Amino acid sequence: MTNRNLSRRNFVKCLGVAGAGSAVAAGRTFAQAPSPAPVVAAPAPAQVPQRVFGKTGVKVSALALGGIFDIVSNQLTLQRALDFGVTYWDTANSYNNGNSEKGIGLYLEKNPDIRKKLFIVTKTGGAPTAQHLDAKLEESLGRMKTDYVDLFFLHGIGSGSALTDDVKTWVEKTRTSGKIRFFGFSSHGNMPDGLQAAAKLGWIDGIMLRYDYRLMATDEMRAAMEAAANAGIGLTAMKTQGGGPIKMDSEADLKLGGHFVKRGFTEQQAKLKALWENPQIASICSQMPNVAILMSNVAASLDKTALTAADHHALHEHAAATKGHYCAGCAAVCDAAVGNRAPVADVLRCLMYHHNYGDTQLARETFAGLPAAARAALPSLDCGDAEGACPQGLPIGRLVREAVELFG
Repeated sequence: MTNRNLSRRNFVKCLGVAGAGSAVAAGRTFAQAPSPAPVVAAPAPAQVPQRVFGKTGVKVSALALGGIFDIVSNQLTLQRALDFGVTYWDTANSYNNGNSEKGIGLYLEKNPDIRKKLFIVTKTGGAPTAQHLDAKLEESLGRMKTDYVDLFFLHGIGSGSALTDDVKTWVEKTRTSGKIRFFGFSSHGNMPDGLQAAAKLGWIDGIMLRYDYRLMATDEMRAAMEAAANAGIGLTAMKTQGGGPIKMDSEADLKLGGHFVKRGFTEQQAKLKALWENPQIASICSQMPNVAILMSNVAASLDKTALTAADHHALHEHAAATKGHYCAGCAAVCDAAVGNRAPVADVLRCLMYHHNYGDTQLARETFAGLPAAARAALPSLDCGDAEGACPQGLPIGRLVREAVELFG
């Protein structure tokens, strides 16, 4: 489309691809060949925008590299991310059986001067005791060949109950030691509850939360985001596609994709742009296991074309039409309905990794990480009340049985 500010020609320039010098003109004799043209350095690639990360005052790239992939074998993606100013790198102690952190360590070992340009985030699950946190942090530092992490997260927090005074004491001690700069948590379920709890504490620097074009429209999420932002908490969005790529057998998906193709970008890029319109979001963390996905996301961040009212209507219409295929992460509802015998929303998240991300390994690892008692309860779990309580109307019983068959 002609109204796009980032034309194909300009984007190619952003990639740092310079044109070659002209060849000898056709019909000229060898003696008439001109002298070689001087070598002109390729222009530096455009840099993704930066945003301030909450009360920390630190500027981070608005696009963050999600590290759930084999970074050891894909060092090129790290380099290309740096070329475009994607300096917020997210990983976790558990990702790819530790190879995500090891891959970052491999890169930093070869490029030690790069460390000061990066904003590195890692996470750990498990019991948040001082001993456990110390052990996992030391393991992460060793793998990544660094003396500190910029942001350390408790992984998968669904409420404020894990944010105890003991954890606060550990945070203060570890900040003072210089091994972490900032602290917070990630949240896949009950996100509004976690945001509201953190906003009241005063010592949470950052939160990575599941957030997409569906969730951003709910009053509960808007209020929680406002509370966290007012408390100076830096917010990073993850799981931003709200159901994954287009399904060719879905009329609603094809309609959404067709709408944005006419606009000049993909529906995946549109979903990112919708979130960047919210100034409360400091960065969007995207799983970018290859250069192609990285470049698509970089292009979306550089493009200045604003979404129109019609674009937002298309997203809203799609969200309503596909509501019954999407778990909104309101884990407290379904978990309570099954007597807290199993973390239903986490089971559904495993299916999301499998179906929407095509990452069966991550799905199996996440399922295996569920409490043993909960996994044992799944085959006989009565999900009738959970289905009745689910705001999305999901067939929870069938989905739980499917997860057991796939990952159990």
